[in-house]
Amino acid sequence: MNDQLLSVRGLSKHFRTEAEDLAVLVGLDLEVAARESLAIMGASGSGKSTLLSILGGLDRADSGEIRAGSWQVEGLGERELSAYRSGFVGFVFQFHYLIRDFSAVENVALPAMMRGEPRVPSLKKATAILGELGLGDRLHHIPAKLSGGERQRTAIARALINSPQLVLADEPTGNLDAVNGEAVRELLFGLPRRFGTTIIVATHDAGLATRADRRLLMSGGKLAAEGGDAG
Repeated sequence: MNDQLLSVRGLSKHFRTEAEDLAVLVGLDLEVAARESLAIMGASGSGKSTLLSILGGLDRADSGEIRAGSWQVEGLGERELSAYRSGFVGFVFQFHYLIRDFSAVENVALPAMMRGEPRVPSLKKATAILGELGLGDRLHHIPAKLSGGERQRTAIARALINSPQLVLADEPTGNLDAVNGEAVRELLFGLPRRFGTTIIVATHDAGLATRADRRLLMSGGKLAAEGGDAG
């Protein structure tokens, strides 16, 4: 396997309300190699989405360490965390969250422009990525004019625009029919080979999970490999 990209040690996260203290992650450890594809499975509410949010810098753990490439994530201030989210990580969600009045190419180019890249080079890069993902003839369609699968492929292109080392996908086929779901599965697990990215997918979709290099089960706030070995 390739060099290590992600190392997580002792990650814990609680959600506290007046009624209860819910432990979602409990001393979780995880190692992920560069250009590896990893599927995380588990029951609804098991903490899969929480883990991805913390790994991506969208949420913070209560304790633990996250080393992602050269980033020591748990110690980052807000400005550094924003740079980490926009440069190191790409996100794909169950819902595409495309801006409805923007064309596909504008939606994909937006994160690059938000990082300060000029409009024309950003659009050129977005055009190339959409072409690579089979959407070269849909560049100027707004989301309402795209199929569900095309919208999700556009969202994947947007996740790739800033050349992230890590792509985090949370139930990326959850809203797709069988045909579009299969196309997105094929695309996602081709990312390490085609774009050199590491990908971690949280999913209920067993068909999606079987495409990954490795599968882990989230249970009791920790991860275990198939067969029960610690992950």
